[in-house]
Amino acid sequence: MRAVSIREPGGPEVLRLGERERPEPGEGELLVRVRAAGVNRPDVFQRQGRYDPPEGASDVPGLEIAGEVAAIGPGASEFREGDAVCALLPGGGYAEYCVVHASNALPVPEGFSFIHAAALPETFFTVWHNVFQRGGLKRGETFLVHGGSSGIGTTAIQLASAFGASVFATAGTKAKCDACRELGAFRAIDYREEDFVEIVRQATDGAGVDVILDMVGGDYIARNYEAAAFDGRIVQIAFLKGAKPEVNFAPLMAKRLTHTGSTLRARSVEFKAGIAAELRRQVWPLLEAGRVKPIMDTVYPLARVEDAHRRIDEGEHIGKIVLEID
Repeated sequence: MRAVSIREPGGPEVLRLGERERPEPGEGELLVRVRAAGVNRPDVFQRQGRYDPPEGASDVPGLEIAGEVAAIGPGASEFREGDAVCALLPGGGYAEYCVVHASNALPVPEGFSFIHAAALPETFFTVWHNVFQRGGLKRGETFLVHGGSSGIGTTAIQLASAFGASVFATAGTKAKCDACRELGAFRAIDYREEDFVEIVRQATDGAGVDVILDMVGGDYIARNYEAAAFDGRIVQIAFLKGAKPEVNFAPLMAKRLTHTGSTLRARSVEFKAGIAAELRRQVWPLLEAGRVKPIMDTVYPLARVEDAHRRIDEGEHIGKIVLEID
């Protein structure tokens, strides 16, 4: 099969499309003929040598795919050969075939193409776990997401809105802020021109927001503490501006804040299966009804994987970047 490898840590030019042995499904696993694969920030970190695959996972990048079940391993009974599925992977997505545990796969939502379905797993698993399970966002609460125009951000805005929260989002241009508002953000904040702490305070009459999803880190950590409401929850999923800022922790105590974080890639198959079950029950009906959708930026053929990574490196995208595998 054709698959992408990383020659050495570096820029998009280190990605190479070559030949690999086709994997075989093990106990409880599916072999999927991949039709499309999502491109995500963790793939960039892996390419740069900053995010190694978990032990036992494929070194081929790619954390989410959509395609057809090509073979079924022993004990995997959830799907049949030929079924259209999308799946969250610990690695291996940038290839013509990959294996995935059946419990970490979901049916392609009715009416979805493989390209659109490949844009679902990584962001929807991440948002569901961090915003709703860890952050405990509830109907009637306020929510702030940084990087609102990213794949994670566009998903978080839609899901938080669909479940009855008032949403604030930060983004870096007027076009990105407009996109956030169109997706349901009550207030989109241009972080280049505005102070999100002040905007949140003004809009909430000084109360602050109940839940914050942060992928920025750096000086945003202290500012999140200022923007959070009493008993607020801050969930950290990345540190694009650095993981070692100087922070005054007094607001953490004074406001009774919870600052938590997670990584999903290395979690167990069983843990991810629990998220998949909740998504199928609570979110898949919203997708099939058209109330929530993946926001698509660009689709590239697999042979142009370097261009796909350049696009995400540039940071100008709005929504998801996907590789189509012919």
